Amino acid sequence: MEFISPPFLKKGDTVGIVAPARKVVPEQIEPAIRLIKSWGLNVITGKNLYNQYHQFSGTDVQRASDLNEMISNPEVSAILCARGGYGTLRLLDLINLREVQLNPKWIVGFSDITVLHGMLNSWFMVETIHGAMPFTFPPDGNDNESTTSMKKVLFGEAPTYAIPPHPLNRQGKAQGRLIGGNLSIIHSICRTNADITTDGKILFIEDLDEYLYHIDRMIMSLKMGRKLKNLAGLVVGSMNDMHDNEVPFGKNAQEIILDAVKEYGYPVCFDFPAGHGDRNLALIMGREVTLQVNEQGSTLSFKSSKLVSK
Repeated sequence: MEFISPPFLKKGDTVGIVAPARKVVPEQIEPAIRLIKSWGLNVITGKNLYNQYHQFSGTDVQRASDLNEMISNPEVSAILCARGGYGTLRLLDLINLREVQLNPKWIVGFSDITVLHGMLNSWFMVETIHGAMPFTFPPDGNDNESTTSMKKVLFGEAPTYAIPPHPLNRQGKAQGRLIGGNLSIIHSICRTNADITTDGKILFIEDLDEYLYHIDRMIMSLKMGRKLKNLAGLVVGSMNDMHDNEVPFGKNAQEIILDAVKEYGYPVCFDFPAGHGDRNLALIMGREVTLQVNEQGSTLSFKSSKLVSK
């Protein structure tokens, strides 16, 4: 089955904002709403967007209801997840992602939203966008590099990103579909309905605020589960705010990852500006990409889609 690329947006289209994970308050989201409207788009919000149930934006049923309503609404062309945190995994049995396959629309987010990327990319063969969420938009209501890259992708651009060399990079060239997201979430969805398939793919991983031994445990778990052996390539995004124990682990996050894949021959790119960092460039998950890593640096080029706006 061929991958499905949802129709690109055009001015006048409508995007929906929902919060499938952690709670948000209006002042955190309103600057993003103003910015999205400045792009010429209409915005509607989920009925439960500003609900609070402990740390979540409403109960599981409420959060799932918002997502399902946006999925089934024919006027909504893209769904932006307000923020990450934790909670999306709890919705797997309550949301109808099959409908996204039948009536494709863009799902946008990162971090905890990796749950949706995994299920849509690996099981329903629908492209998604790993990119900035309203909670992470600039509070002054202006665009930055992250929001601009997301806007370009939503409106149909197939980007090529070039980044500087990293001393741990492994050179080479690879082609394949880009999958992945947050490492902790990839690890947590193994053996669930959102588990990712990796053979022949280019895997993207990133993470934040983890202990180094946790990074090692998760990477080794993926390796023992044969999710790293047959990759076409590996792209490592931001690995920020890592912690160590009183007895040092002995390697940083990048060294842990490189050591885990040392016997494989595919190219590896480090410090790609996506994930929990100041720069979070939009990635089209599920799209065919070309990864080239050499002495000059790394390039990640996305294949153009034949689809146009609705």
